[in-house]
Amino acid sequence: MRSIRMRIMAIGAAVVVAGVGGWQLLPSDQAKKDPIAVGTTDVITSLDPAGAYDAGSWAIYNNVYQSLLTFRQGSTTPVPDAAKSCAFVGQKLTTYQCVMRDDISFSSGRKMTAEDVKYSFDRMLKIADKLGPAPLFSMLGSVQAQGDTVTFNLKSKDATFPSKLATGAGSIVDSSQYPANALRKDDSVVGSGPYLLKEYKKDASGAPVSASLEPNTGYKGAVTKQGMPITVRYFAEADQLNAAWQAKQVDVAHREMPPQVLAKLSPGADVRISTSPGYDIRQLTFNLKSSSPVSKTKVREAAAALVDRAALASNVYLGTVDPLFSVIPQGFTGHSTAFFDAYPKPDPVKAKSLLRSAGESLPVTFNMAYRKLGANGAEAEQIKTQLEKDGLFKVNLIAEPDWPKMQQNYAEGKYDAYTAGWLADFPDPDNFGAPLVGTGNSLHNNYSDKTVDDLIKSTQEFTDRGRAADDFKAIQEKVAQDVPLIPLWQGKNYVLGDKDVSGSQYLSDGTGVWRLWELGWI
Repeated sequence: MRSIRMRIMAIGAAVVVAGVGGWQLLPSDQAKKDPIAVGTTDVITSLDPAGAYDAGSWAIYNNVYQSLLTFRQGSTTPVPDAAKSCAFVGQKLTTYQCVMRDDISFSSGRKMTAEDVKYSFDRMLKIADKLGPAPLFSMLGSVQAQGDTVTFNLKSKDATFPSKLATGAGSIVDSSQYPANALRKDDSVVGSGPYLLKEYKKDASGAPVSASLEPNTGYKGAVTKQGMPITVRYFAEADQLNAAWQAKQVDVAHREMPPQVLAKLSPGADVRISTSPGYDIRQLTFNLKSSSPVSKTKVREAAAALVDRAALASNVYLGTVDPLFSVIPQGFTGHSTAFFDAYPKPDPVKAKSLLRSAGESLPVTFNMAYRKLGANGAEAEQIKTQLEKDGLFKVNLIAEPDWPKMQQNYAEGKYDAYTAGWLADFPDPDNFGAPLVGTGNSLHNNYSDKTVDDLIKSTQEFTDRGRAADDFKAIQEKVAQDVPLIPLWQGKNYVLGDKDVSGSQYLSDGTGVWRLWELGWI
């Protein structure tokens, strides 16, 4: 998902916890009842699950909507939530059935049925919003509802389909409250998740300010713990989030604190720090439309030959991220270092030769957009400097303070290139296949390659993911040859919690779920 979204699949790896006293304690009966304030720089693109495919929106969906399946803390295997049971029918991996629970009601008071599930998927695919999650379900042919049973008919095998159902894209809406052909326009939610959205505030520009959530006492599903009231506060800049954290205006901070703050984190009695390997990744994406100055493969290869990831990781991010040399990050089945193999070090001589062989006049000029947030500007400047070395490129930077607007712009092809992050929707390397480099991908960069598409389908045929490793490596090699994007770095997952808050270490993990219900007062 866009972050755009992820956390690294060493789910079994130790979480490094700093801080003492009460870290493992649960709230007592005497605990205060005030809402816990959670701060983030992620934003909500849409409260309608058919209209967003990004980390900030899905973080809310995890809490106010239900999917048929979900992920429990520390597990990579989805379990029933709105469903009573789910399974593939037969051995072909093309028919998937779920039997619904009979005790779930939406916040409207209406009982959830199998027809609501069918309606939710049908409308999401029919609306096919440019910023929505339809690309995640490109394999879905049709959905049938009969009695309490929902049947998904797939156009091709997909062993990862259950995991995709467990994401925000699988959110179930009340068919009487959400229009079939368009997104819901207001800022309210009719869902059945562990929380109810009581209030959603935006500023004059439409950017989110806060979301007030209260526990849904009528919730029935996989979550067995009732959470505390939560207020999510949204910040336009990482420095603003840090200032709020320092002033104790937020009790938990997650995504994204400034690198200089993260680099200096140390244990203390007043703060609990949870860090885990991350698979939030970041890439430079190119638009391959014919009119783009970066449409030629050799031009993009030349750019790849100039990027210095180590400099980005050390100079911009102060060691809080790791260089990434593939579209599939470390910790996932089939990870390789395809870009390192092809471009082992910055090589201006090679880059110049590639541009000359492409018949390009120097410098090659193109625009590159980035979201104006935190270290993104310094990162963009560093990339610009690297690409402009020896006069090979001229990069015109575009700073976009509005993330939804930037998403809309790159979906419409307004940038030659742009930087953005990606946070996995579910813990499987397939999430870095079709959504990023498959035909019709969510990056909207016009990249389409039959070999890659065939390899993606091949990887989806195996329930034993290890058997797909060679195909995943082949995908990465092809991407390094075609360079529709350049992987830049892989991040770590940081969650900061006040000493009086329990459960912050469980807020986020590699399954893409934001577990607000785990937070409590000590």
